[in-house]
Amino acid sequence: MKRLLVLEDGTVFEGNGFGSERDSIGEIVFNTGMTGYQEILSDPSYCGQIVTLTYPLIGNYGINRDDFESITPFTGGLIVKEHSLFPSNWRSGYSLDEYLKMKDIPGLSGIDTRKLTRIIRSHGTLKGALISGNADPAEVLEKLKAVRLPVNQVERVSAKTPYASPGRGRRVVLVDFGMKHGILRELNKRHCDVVVVPHNTSAEAVLQLNPDGIMLSNGPGDPKDVPEGIEMIKGVLGKVPLFGICLGHQLFALACGADTEKMKFGHRGSNHPVKDLQSGKVAITSQNHGYTVREASLLHTDLEVTHLALNDRTIEGLKHNSLAAFTVQYHPEASPGPEDANGLFDEFMELIETKRKVGNR
Repeated sequence: MKRLLVLEDGTVFEGNGFGSERDSIGEIVFNTGMTGYQEILSDPSYCGQIVTLTYPLIGNYGINRDDFESITPFTGGLIVKEHSLFPSNWRSGYSLDEYLKMKDIPGLSGIDTRKLTRIIRSHGTLKGALISGNADPAEVLEKLKAVRLPVNQVERVSAKTPYASPGRGRRVVLVDFGMKHGILRELNKRHCDVVVVPHNTSAEAVLQLNPDGIMLSNGPGDPKDVPEGIEMIKGVLGKVPLFGICLGHQLFALACGADTEKMKFGHRGSNHPVKDLQSGKVAITSQNHGYTVREASLLHTDLEVTHLALNDRTIEGLKHNSLAAFTVQYHPEASPGPEDANGLFDEFMELIETKRKVGNR
């Protein structure tokens, strides 16, 4: 079936529809990963966004049961140059097209994804609409310009009630702002007794769980749209060791008096080089974010920059100068992507142990 992509700048792409037949409106973003489309589709941080994959052939290894980052995907749509109809992999359970139909996600193939990516890189992220090929693009454009994209993405993707992932080790409260399962897997590997709590859990409720450490997850949207998360962080800082990832990193910065801003087109991919300023080592990282911490806003805070993106010099890591808390903008759990920075979870465990020893003296 013919399907159109209409951008808010008036650009129209005509291609072939696959997956769900429904129409969709969302922010158009691009991801440069060559693989990992299953994790991308199921990453809650893409809530409401229509994702363009720059690698030209997608779906060739199918969809399997193991590589999901959430049970329910919230992605608004998928755009590819070409999708594979006949995947070949021993783990494959069904095709990309079948999965998108199951989860009601519309897809578009057969367009020039290079041109679309260049438009986004030149003009920044744009609103877009995936519509039936029979629709009038001019009418859709007028509606698209009037649409205000939702700002409640974290509320949509976060757990609604607390739940446990039991273990025999350290108690970690994982605040779910749109958590990827990869974060929970890494804590489970380290035998942590994890309690996952909703995004709007108060500092008092978090501390009542008697945690040894607090983990702030990734998530979608603008961190300033999550004021309850910022207030919670203010209430727990200095009382329990804290580690934040992606949106958790941005919320931590806001809680400490820094500021954030929207990026032109963000970082989304699995090959972003990040430098550790203390060790001088460079890690290749998996990233997915559209906001960043403003460096100038750190001047009168107790925060220190620990990591920098080598592509554009944006801030990729922070630590508190006097409290047991650190965060990174990228995804050390990978999923998809390299595991160069996986040791940060071990650093978190060491921070918890150090705090325990000091507290027992």
